[in-house]
Amino acid sequence: MQTTNIILQAAAAPGGMNPVVLMLIMGVMFFFMVWPQMRRQKKAKAFVESLKKGDSIVTTGGVYGKISVETEKHYIIDIEEGKMKIDKSGVSMEMTQAAYPVAKD
Repeated sequence: MQTTNIILQAAAAPGGMNPVVLMLIMGVMFFFMVWPQMRRQKKAKAFVESLKKGDSIVTTGGVYGKISVETEKHYIIDIEEGKMKIDKSGVSMEMTQAAYPVAKD
C-alpha cells in the first residue's frame, strides 16, 4: 500500500516531468528534425561524389561551368572568362544532358 502511494505521489509531483513523456518528446523531435537532415546530408554527399570531369554544374553562387579538374577538396571549372577553383560543397546542381534532357517540341 505504501509503495502505491509513493508511485502516485511521484507521478503527480508538480514541476516534474514523467521520464516516459520526456523520452517520447525526444523521439518525436529526432524523427521530425534530426533524421530528415541526416538523409539530406547523405544525398548531398552522394551527389558531390557522383560528379566527374566533364559534368556541367551550377555553383551555389549561380556560376555555370564545366568540371575540368577534380582534386580531393576542390573542383577547377571552366567558365566563359577562364577557369575558377571552387570547393566541392559549393556545387548546387548538375546541368548535364543526362540529368536535364532537352525537350523536343
